[in-house]
Amino acid sequence: MPPLSAPAPDATLPFRVGLSLSVAASVSADRELLARGRPGVRVAVLRDRAVSIGVGVPDSSPVLARAQALGIPVVRRPSGGSGVLHGPGDLVWSVVLPRTDPRVGRDFVRAYGRFGAGPVAALRAAGIDSAWTEPPGLDPGYCVLSDRGCVLRAGAAVLGGAAQQVTGRALLHHGFLPRRVDRATLRDVFALPDAAIDRLIALEDLSARASAAWAPELANAIARSMPWPRTRDRVT
Repeated sequence: MPPLSAPAPDATLPFRVGLSLSVAASVSADRELLARGRPGVRVAVLRDRAVSIGVGVPDSSPVLARAQALGIPVVRRPSGGSGVLHGPGDLVWSVVLPRTDPRVGRDFVRAYGRFGAGPVAALRAAGIDSAWTEPPGLDPGYCVLSDRGCVLRAGAAVLGGAAQQVTGRALLHHGFLPRRVDRATLRDVFALPDAAIDRLIALEDLSARASAAWAPELANAIARSMPWPRTRDRVT
């Protein structure tokens, strides 16, 4: 894996940008960063279609069987949550911090807004208002429509989501921003009704810039969003 790039002058974390990665390679890169346990940010533009599933999803899940029957690869993430459909042009982003880093904090399990401040800032710079909010609780099988964690909303629609894995050494917080909503595959693989799919939105719907061109800006925004806390706020 290539080394992390040096941060921009106003960024506090080194970052890496990959402009064409498979879903499997992206998940593998997150595993490697987590194993290393060094501070860093990673953003990638995906090149293929695949379903990623969290560690708690059983192999007997009908989602896996339906994806495999359609020839869609299934990739198991190291993090929690249920299933997510990824497609070409989707953006994925990751933050890794050592457990001893004060930016992890005691509230990391609930800190979606803090770890996800970079994507919100990057979207705002592109003219898109977004915020991390409670999930809609519509379908437990599709991660951003479930009742767990937080989701990234643009208006009333769900744009993206995030999940975590924590080891004794480091924290991984990673998320995704879809290029488009693949309605047919969401029906076929996740058996989602149209009413649930209608709650999803993607970058294309919001007239965001092309993923490949926007990825470095997203990475830099995430790196800038992780400043060192003031001394009195640091966790020892």
